[in-house]
Amino acid sequence: MRKLTSIVVVLAAGVLLFALGCTKKQEAKEIRVGVLHAQSGMFASFGQGGVYGAQAAVEDINKLGGVQVGSEKIPIKLFVVDNESDPNKAGTLAESLITQDNVKFIVSGDEPPHMHAGASKACERFKVPYVTSVGPFEPWSGMRNEAPTKWNYTWATGVMAIATPAGPGDFRYQKPGYTVLDTWLTALGKIGPQTNKKVAVFAADDPDGEGWYALFGPMLKKQGYTTVGLDKKLGLMPLETTDFSSVIQAWKAAGVDILWGNAPGPFFGALWKQCVAMGFKPKIVDISRGALYYNDVIAWGGDLPWGVGSEIWWDPSFKDSPGIGDTTPKSLAARWTAAKNQPVNPNIGPGYRSVQVLVDAIQRAGSLDPDKVNAALAQTDMKSIANRVKFDENHFNRGPVMFGQWFKTDTPAKFELRIVYSDHDFAPSVAQPIFPMPYGK
Repeated sequence: MRKLTSIVVVLAAGVLLFALGCTKKQEAKEIRVGVLHAQSGMFASFGQGGVYGAQAAVEDINKLGGVQVGSEKIPIKLFVVDNESDPNKAGTLAESLITQDNVKFIVSGDEPPHMHAGASKACERFKVPYVTSVGPFEPWSGMRNEAPTKWNYTWATGVMAIATPAGPGDFRYQKPGYTVLDTWLTALGKIGPQTNKKVAVFAADDPDGEGWYALFGPMLKKQGYTTVGLDKKLGLMPLETTDFSSVIQAWKAAGVDILWGNAPGPFFGALWKQCVAMGFKPKIVDISRGALYYNDVIAWGGDLPWGVGSEIWWDPSFKDSPGIGDTTPKSLAARWTAAKNQPVNPNIGPGYRSVQVLVDAIQRAGSLDPDKVNAALAQTDMKSIANRVKFDENHFNRGPVMFGQWFKTDTPAKFELRIVYSDHDFAPSVAQPIFPMPYGK
């Protein structure tokens, strides 16, 4: 009986070892990549595009057999989680992806800077490369440089700088169109003289908004614009604000012609509805972040999106910007439109780019070892679906910036964001600026 029991134990152990061996073998045949992105909450539009772009890139590389790692090709398997637009959940979710789902890398498209800090800390702790897009350079670098390790496993593929130019030696050095400030000031210079040059600068009080508010107001003042209430931080408002009437009344009383700010789409939508309802109708309205996405602007209702301006950092018109296989910016946008039945979400480009940059680094490293891939990321210099990617000493890649406005159309979608000013021959203007704001005319 004891002998039989021993045989059973040995056989069971053998089966277990065989199963474990099969599991390890199976795991070796896929590259597990986490995608940490908002799918709900105020940044859902960021995540919807970013996740789709990452998934499209994975589809493209897997169609080719997978990522070339040494002598073999290994497909990617994505693990997508929703951070619910809550920066406090990002770190825990990143850690779960690493320890529970056993991902070797984490990617995402663009989200505001403060949404990445938790994930960057977790990736630094576990030495997992994190390829993402962190919004504007200045608020992101401020957080990164305060970190003891400077988050050396996080690589920011963009999107752009607010006002800090690229340094000597960078291919973008002294080239126009790589900061929001130079792009918008040039565009504003064409129509600003037709206003009284009185500007209301506003922002939500998150790190992204605060960074914009601190930089843009003084810069506009230097350019000869009157920045109403800047010294009292009149336009810097808490994210939970729902009643903007006192601030709007101050802008209206000052005779403001230009409204310029940075906030999430739902936040600006609430502000903008109250502006129009109170009869505050500036001639120029430029909103960073809050006017990027169709789902956000259409939720404002009526004709409120018409003429509202936004920075643009990815567009289907990009030339000389190859994807994986035969994918192009135009074909990627067509895939999105066919799948979602709505105008293009610009974050599909950065989402796709993050996977594309990771694949390039793995193939150059010839390994899945995180430190070797991280070292390869540092040497990145490639053409991507979102233009050239080359990281600086801050692990940041400055992307191009164009200026666009929402145009009313006779299509079922009703509105479309079009480039009206660009310094880049690979992304030319396609329409003349709308001035002044039409207000349903």
